[in-house]
Amino acid sequence: MGPLNGVRVVELASGAPCAFAATLLADLGADVVRIDRPGAGTFGPADPLGRSRRSVTADLKNPDGIRRVRALVDCADVLLEGLRPGACERLGLGPESFDGSNPRLVYARVSGWGQSGPWAQRSGHDISFLALAGALDSDADAAGSPSPPSTYLSTFAGGGLLQVLGVLAALHERSYSGRGQVVDAAMVDGAALLEVMVRQWRENPGNVTVTDAPFYTTYACQDGGHVAVGAIEPRFYDALCAQLGLDAADLPDRADQANWPALRDRIAEALRTRPRDHWAKVFADQDACVVPVLTPEEAAEHPALRERATFTEVAGRPQPSPAPRFSRTPPPASRPAPAPGADTDVVPEDWRREDRPRSA
Repeated sequence: MGPLNGVRVVELASGAPCAFAATLLADLGADVVRIDRPGAGTFGPADPLGRSRRSVTADLKNPDGIRRVRALVDCADVLLEGLRPGACERLGLGPESFDGSNPRLVYARVSGWGQSGPWAQRSGHDISFLALAGALDSDADAAGSPSPPSTYLSTFAGGGLLQVLGVLAALHERSYSGRGQVVDAAMVDGAALLEVMVRQWRENPGNVTVTDAPFYTTYACQDGGHVAVGAIEPRFYDALCAQLGLDAADLPDRADQANWPALRDRIAEALRTRPRDHWAKVFADQDACVVPVLTPEEAAEHPALRERATFTEVAGRPQPSPAPRFSRTPPPASRPAPAPGADTDVVPEDWRREDRPRSA
């Protein structure tokens, strides 16, 4: 049933960070109900950011819709919202409006710049939060120009993931105080937090994970595919050289960064002689930290990931499985994303029942 079995969550449908937070809580067994506006669009049953929850429609511009939402929140443990700061208060759904009816409510908010401060009402995207937090400066291309990471780092990790962390911490605190509280997750704060370790590494010139080291990068293969090389430690580097048919003693000294361009050329030349899958087989049994760069579709079919069930099939399409794993309370199987309003008539009656496991 999952470790969060018995926890009731209301999600006010908004952007990706809040949807990701709701998905993580649902993956862990929480009963998540998304509030959709009438006529809301959908990405279909295979939407990974909509899986494993139920949906109730409510017109938040209509008093009846507000009453419907309030009735559910009064029965909930957690409210998730990712609207522009102040929007819920204007709707009559702000945190203070539930102090009397549900003092145990954990009210978890996620926004770009936070609920307070001079930039609270400003718009922004992932690149904006990374840039202002000092995180984008760490990701420069070969010409030295900052470039955004391929994943929406501040959106999902700095936003939704930290929103969930706040929820879990607040539920724990509630277990002995008996009181809920407001969680304010800002993507700019999360971006700054995630940057801490990279900043520390960058200030150490010897740290190859934030430099242009030829033994910590990707290389093109004969067929246009790529492999990722992470052969930092000497034993991994020696294994890399051995499988490429290179004598480490004849290569430029890798300890001298002035030699790195020449060393990179030698490694690149060797890897270009065979296709990606050839090198994948060569290094499959070698502990050299060399792996193929896979597409998401290929990753779902990789034997090691299939054995671990890293991916699961939902509505006929592969999706990442719930993570992390639990020994006693494994998460429930992921369910397809619901159509908006599919559970409008079921959830209110269901939540009025008292036969549920008591949450903290």
